Amino acid sequence: MQACDLLLCEDTRRSQVLLSHYKIKKKLESYHSFNESQRIGRVVELLKQGQTIGLLSDGGCPAICDPGATLITACIKEEIPFTSIPGPAALIQALILSGFPCMPFQFFGFMPRKEAEILTLLPMTLSFPGTSIFYESPQRLKKTLSYLATLAPSTPVAVARELTKLFEEVIRMTALEAVTYFTETPPKGEIVLLIQGGADPFTDKDPKSLVEELQNTYGISLTEAIKTASHLLKTPKQSVYKLFHTEK
Repeated sequence: MQACDLLLCEDTRRSQVLLSHYKIKKKLESYHSFNESQRIGRVVELLKQGQTIGLLSDGGCPAICDPGATLITACIKEEIPFTSIPGPAALIQALILSGFPCMPFQFFGFMPRKEAEILTLLPMTLSFPGTSIFYESPQRLKKTLSYLATLAPSTPVAVARELTKLFEEVIRMTALEAVTYFTETPPKGEIVLLIQGGADPFTDKDPKSLVEELQNTYGISLTEAIKTASHLLKTPKQSVYKLFHTEK
């Protein structure tokens, strides 16, 4: 950082605390998800002029659910040399602390907001032969766990929060137990949800019963339930559709 002409910071105030600790005085500019598209053109021009520019994340690793990926793409396109100095990433810290298998693992970033997308994604984590990792907000955690508990209540999960901070905590239990726990103890802070896969709880499910269960549990349409059930059962959608179509 001492060699940089300019430091781009996700939060200049928080970065200044770190820089002051090491007695580093540099020009700082904010660079975050809300202004990245407006700033990147000027940043690229400064780099092409020969300036050395650094990018600091607020509390994670650039480009991993933090600003940086767009800048990397631009540098590659303009043939501007760059490098990365690895820093802490919540997904790796959470994986290590979870006690779940570290290899293989898959990282999805933030859990999608749409119910249909969640119902499509969660089965992929259950059949995956390793650990699946998501970032999730404390406001949405219980709802996500409820979806998982309905599909596979005994699935092991770990909820890691406030990693490397004063109130760091990792909760390890089944999906169903986690719903009860976080109902009684509302979560706070930045959260990483880990799901241990390796099992397929849908193999012995009856397609028609599963469709009806999905409709009753999640209040989704018949079409969406058929689509989700076919994905869970790894069965062609048309064959599940016929179970209902022939009854009409």
